[in-house]
Amino acid sequence: MKDNAMPAAGLALSEVLAQYAAGFDARRIPDEVRERARLLMLDSVGIAIASHGYDFSRRALAAIDELDGGGDSVVIGSSRRMDLRNAALANGILVHGLDYDDTHARGVIHATASALPTVLALAAREGRSGADMVAAYVLGMEVSTRLGAVAKGGFHQIGFHPTGLIGAFGCTLAAAWLLGLNVQQMVDAQGIALSLASGSLEFLNDGAWNKRMHPGWAAAAGITAATFGKHGYTGTRLAYEGRFGLYASHLGGADYDLGLATAELGDRWELMRVSVKPLPACHFTHASVDAAARLHAQGLSAEQVHRITVLVPQEVVKTVCEPESSKRKPANSYEAQFSIPYLVGTALSKGRLTLDDLEPDALRDPAVLALAEVTDYRHDPDSGFPKHYSGEVIVELKDGRVLREREAVNRGAEDRPLTESDIRAKYRDNVLRRVAAARADAIEQSVLQLEQGPSRALADQLGREV
Repeated sequence: MKDNAMPAAGLALSEVLAQYAAGFDARRIPDEVRERARLLMLDSVGIAIASHGYDFSRRALAAIDELDGGGDSVVIGSSRRMDLRNAALANGILVHGLDYDDTHARGVIHATASALPTVLALAAREGRSGADMVAAYVLGMEVSTRLGAVAKGGFHQIGFHPTGLIGAFGCTLAAAWLLGLNVQQMVDAQGIALSLASGSLEFLNDGAWNKRMHPGWAAAAGITAATFGKHGYTGTRLAYEGRFGLYASHLGGADYDLGLATAELGDRWELMRVSVKPLPACHFTHASVDAAARLHAQGLSAEQVHRITVLVPQEVVKTVCEPESSKRKPANSYEAQFSIPYLVGTALSKGRLTLDDLEPDALRDPAVLALAEVTDYRHDPDSGFPKHYSGEVIVELKDGRVLREREAVNRGAEDRPLTESDIRAKYRDNVLRRVAAARADAIEQSVLQLEQGPSRALADQLGREV
């Protein structure tokens, strides 16, 4: 049932969120939330450093360098110093560019990829403490994940990418909190963000790089909206529930529930539901990839396979199963990361999926492509979407036998989270691709001890060449 009612009597949703953000008390954040926040930051920093050396990052940084007018904000893993918003854009691209960053399943959003660049840039410029940086990050995460959940997965069905679209609003309030805005200024800022938020899924049809920009652009938009609000620039009040507000204009009449944005706000921490990715691919594919890897571990070889059928949630088909031609033979790593046929074929053939399996030579592996060619999909009748991204792989063998493996709850989901040691191991695997062990140790300690000093100390540690 669509719920267009105001979230509280006489108040717009932007006013409720502004009141929450303006009164946000860092001392009330539970210790477990703070600890989890630092681990999520560490995960993203490792990914950002690993992104250096890839073609997309070289080209993005070259483009931003040409646009940049100079400043003191750091780019993770680089000695560059940039304008505040350009640094946020660059860091968002680095965090999200490998599609290895965390996901809030219910919101279907990569919220850290925009929240971290926002608070890293602003907290350092404003001279805020590391504890304030963590608090602003938590605030941004709570807003983005909740606003994403309102749509019940509907943005993807229309063709919008919530990481960019919704991330802008979480970044706006995180930035507003660091800038000390009052309630009315925060309402205005959210209204301004409505005109800045964006993110299209058209990249799925040709493997284009647009998506990599979305979270960094959301960070820059949030900083812009908050700064305009600070200076009294009037923004629309009904940013979310208005006749042409966010949900009416971007969901095409699909079901949504505004109440999900504020349910147990301040008591239930959505950040604790954020899933860290164990695999470098679209989160929708993980359960199927792990199921295929288990089949490989049972001794199944590519030569035995006649046909493969993968059961996936109906809501993810447009993202990871269509168009079928490009999914079966991806032209580049980005298409591969969103391809059920290629990823399942890789796991079935090799028993794994790593960043190395997305390199150009791997994309031409004849054994993997042969398996992708005989892979079809069906809707999973037992899907738990959006809480879980389920998957099942059914393999018909040439001798007539049928093997199947099911992953009802994807690894890393809120009900099956990666441990602290898992996250730290992933960080090290990523960061050691670019730096020596001693530097990896120093970065790790700077992130995990962030709240013990000024935010600028972390910025200076990250702003060194890899």
